[in-house]
Amino acid sequence: MEIKALQQEALQLLQDLIETQSFSGEEDKTAQLLEQWFVQHKIQYKRHLNNVWATNHAFDEAKPTLLLNSHHDTVKPNAAYTKDPFKAEITDGKLFGLGSNDAGGCLVSLIATFTYFYNRNDLNYNIIFAGTAEEETNGKNGIACMLPIMPKIDVAIVGEPTLMDLAVAEKGLVVFDAVVKGTPSHAAHPNTDNSIYKTAEVLKWFEAIKFPEVSKQLGEVKLTVTQIKAGSQHNVVPAKVDLVIDVRVNDCYSNQDISDFLQKNAPVDSIEPRSLRLNSSNIPLDHDLVKAGLDLGMKTYGSPTLSDQAMLKCSSLKLGPGDSTRSHSADEFIYVNEVEEGIEKYIALLEKALK
Repeated sequence: MEIKALQQEALQLLQDLIETQSFSGEEDKTAQLLEQWFVQHKIQYKRHLNNVWATNHAFDEAKPTLLLNSHHDTVKPNAAYTKDPFKAEITDGKLFGLGSNDAGGCLVSLIATFTYFYNRNDLNYNIIFAGTAEEETNGKNGIACMLPIMPKIDVAIVGEPTLMDLAVAEKGLVVFDAVVKGTPSHAAHPNTDNSIYKTAEVLKWFEAIKFPEVSKQLGEVKLTVTQIKAGSQHNVVPAKVDLVIDVRVNDCYSNQDISDFLQKNAPVDSIEPRSLRLNSSNIPLDHDLVKAGLDLGMKTYGSPTLSDQAMLKCSSLKLGPGDSTRSHSADEFIYVNEVEEGIEKYIALLEKALK
């Protein structure tokens, strides 16, 4: 197909997706829209739960495989919306609607790109497209459940809004639950083992801790205490204080490294990770995809925000139309020309990198 025709069809698909509710775990109807795209373009596809995927026509197991992945679930609209979040409205070149920027523009640009290359037999890579579910909740029924089903992936482009710059690394995430214990008592009596007072020193320790390895792309590991919970009555000293610690992990450490360090050294009575599966990710700067992007004038950077990259074991690149600062905002939008240019740049990138 010609690129112009694909751009028009992709924009229509994006409007249809916006007007179809697809909160995480409830993506069955948007999955049907992706199925309809493949039927209309005579592309064989498969569906697992609410994940829809396809391989290029000339798939060859002897070749390495590139995954094109983005998600079709959304968060719920926040209370500050002034527009109908489920109405795809174009005003002054902006396409408004829930999921337009995160990550509908990326999703439709990638499916259009996959369609453009579907029948090509002159590429040195296979291509898989996967439109996946539950990204916003890091759910088990999204990309995580697809990896054992799809062919082996050697490298991936994950579609998230990056202004079409190359996010060549992404921080991982570990959330910890910690407990500081003390002696419960009546507030009227002396107590030298007050769990709340003890927590003050614990917070200073967390504030001061630095991990020595600093990533060129991602900077330092960022540790932040984000929640504190203690006490139920004004006249009772609580037996414990519960803390939640958010750690954004650079690519110098594994999540297990961070967990081992905190469990050994944090001045708390207990600290446990909720999960270790959301690791940092990166792609070598000399990879053909990165070199091709640089040749096209794209910039590289390290991303502090999490995506489905965290689930992948292979090298991966985060790249897509739209602006991350618009994600989850009221009256979310993407510029129409961002989607059009996204398709053009994805195609140009693969033409350079895969031949």
